[in-house]
Amino acid sequence: MQLRTVLLRSFAPLALLLTACAPAPIYKAAPGTVSALPSQVAQTPQQYAHAAVIWGGSVVNVRNFPDHTEMEILGYPLDSSQRPQPNAQGTGRFIAVFPGYLEAFNYPNGSLVTLTGQLSGTRAGAVDQAPYTYPVVNVAQSHLWTQAELHKGHPNISFGVGVGVIR
Repeated sequence: MQLRTVLLRSFAPLALLLTACAPAPIYKAAPGTVSALPSQVAQTPQQYAHAAVIWGGSVVNVRNFPDHTEMEILGYPLDSSQRPQPNAQGTGRFIAVFPGYLEAFNYPNGSLVTLTGQLSGTRAGAVDQAPYTYPVVNVAQSHLWTQAELHKGHPNISFGVGVGVIR
């Protein structure tokens, strides 16, 4: 038997086992949920008017108003468990509108969230001095990820080749 065949037969069950460890998605996509990225919605908002989305990313800013809270989020792709992947390239910023009051202390800058909601248009703003168009999402549900949840289903296994020196 070839070495390649032996390796494939050895690692295939391991790969299957490791993918089986990944947690299930936290939100079920509702009918009409679009897979568009925030940057795509910002470019052609009329195409996605009132569509449902499941987006996630890193908290940039939290602002409280008398009847709602707005969270600026830098979007990231979601993995199969709907966890934001901050090591990937950002997918654009968006504004998440939550009913009522959220304590900003509980959502520090850089914390990761996943949410589901309905698009309600765009808003002109700026990132530093650059003009920016933010898609706006009225949030139905949200999840703030803990470090334990982010690592759940990710095996702590690594393979490598090293060189040792003995004196």
